[in-house]
Amino acid sequence: MKAEGWNLTVALTGASGAVFGRQLLMTLDADERVTRVNFTPSENSLRVLAEELQLSGRNNLVEKLLGHASDKIRQLSEADIGAGIASGSYPSSGMIVLPCSMGTLAGIANGAARNLIERAADVCLKERRPLILCVRETPFNKIHIRNMGVAADAGATIFPVMPAFYNHPVDSTEMVRQFVYRVLAHTGLPQAGAFVWKDDGA
Repeated sequence: MKAEGWNLTVALTGASGAVFGRQLLMTLDADERVTRVNFTPSENSLRVLAEELQLSGRNNLVEKLLGHASDKIRQLSEADIGAGIASGSYPSSGMIVLPCSMGTLAGIANGAARNLIERAADVCLKERRPLILCVRETPFNKIHIRNMGVAADAGATIFPVMPAFYNHPVDSTEMVRQFVYRVLAHTGLPQAGAFVWKDDGA
């Protein structure tokens, strides 16, 4: 993938972990290699944002999440099936769903395309573009496991929200930041400040 001029799609769905989605948007907003972020929050994500981050309403959501306005992040409605990211001809660099609910996973794995999030993910799969699904649920039942397998077989990367501890994070904010950095490194956007494991001989 190209090193600059990235055009990414980010979806925030109705699973616990809204803080990870906010950190992802903050990081992409600050990354000069990224020129556009198409941000689509699901209807259910708004309830999670209210519960976990005390952010209410859909209006000016990007500004609420970042603490300032952004020229590169464009908010889209999940009902807007005519948006650019719903078409394979739109020049997208890939898509990240963080957090990804089991309902969204099911819709993507089974090609339902019921809303813009599922359709944009379907486009990534059919166009062979990166699709990162940061699933958030515990424990998994057999349906969840089956859907993860189906989505992975179709080309998605299943990237569960599992923060690391071997880097000795000083607080939950650092745990969230390092997880987001790992997700972005996986897409080809490594971040300065990301923890890199070194063995004793390094």
